[in-house]
Amino acid sequence: MSSQEGVYIQLLVQEEKNVLNAISFLKLPGCIGKDTLFVALVHKSYAYENSGENRKLISNERLEFLGDAVLELVISEFLFNNYDLTEGEMSKARAVIGSETILSKVAQNIGLNNFLFLGKGEEMQGGRKKSSILSDALEALFAAIYLCCGYEKVKEYIINNMKEYIEDAVEGNLFLDYKTKLQEITQDYAKKLPEYILLNVSGPPHSRKYKVAVKLEDKILGIGEGFSKKFAEQLAAKAACEKIIEDKKEGKERNFKNGQSKKD
Repeated sequence: MSSQEGVYIQLLVQEEKNVLNAISFLKLPGCIGKDTLFVALVHKSYAYENSGENRKLISNERLEFLGDAVLELVISEFLFNNYDLTEGEMSKARAVIGSETILSKVAQNIGLNNFLFLGKGEEMQGGRKKSSILSDALEALFAAIYLCCGYEKVKEYIINNMKEYIEDAVEGNLFLDYKTKLQEITQDYAKKLPEYILLNVSGPPHSRKYKVAVKLEDKILGIGEGFSKKFAEQLAAKAACEKIIEDKKEGKERNFKNGQSKKD
């Protein structure tokens, strides 16, 4: 039986098999409960498609919320205890380590994508490769370990699977926060901050797609599209940064304050 916030359901044979395989393949602690793990693996599209009068599933969204906090504490403690960094340096490293991009990479590295329960539509749209789904599921997994096994076990699991990214972030070898980079560039040129505008939202409720533009005053610097607003903003900032760098390589120094270009 599986318990979901006080509601007990009977796992289907294939569901239970998938959960048991996940415990083994993901090298999870023996104390992990298959009921809690099942919820951690359920995407909202699967919960929506497979719920009925006698069987109501919930998604991993609540666990993802808790897992985000657990991850932040583990990374913060690890940085504090193992590196001589300033508060600002620790905050920057933690933001990179806990980014959607890194978490989705970790999820793929451990094979978490193979065990997610996705709705048929999400499956057809390549949901197992979407960074937003993978990062959320990984945080939900951290929460499941925390609830079933305690803080020390989840800390051990997180550090074992993320240590190389922690080290790279501390050494400055991970550059993922394009929004911060773009902000630094525009501050240098125009002494102003870029603005992110939501252009469009498309797709069904369980698979939204966001299109975002980044502007400085009235000039569009870049456009990004992704399955979360946050990720779309990062892609828009990335496009803007790449365009600025390319302009510089061509010998053009953009003056974002007045919209003019001048030769270096």
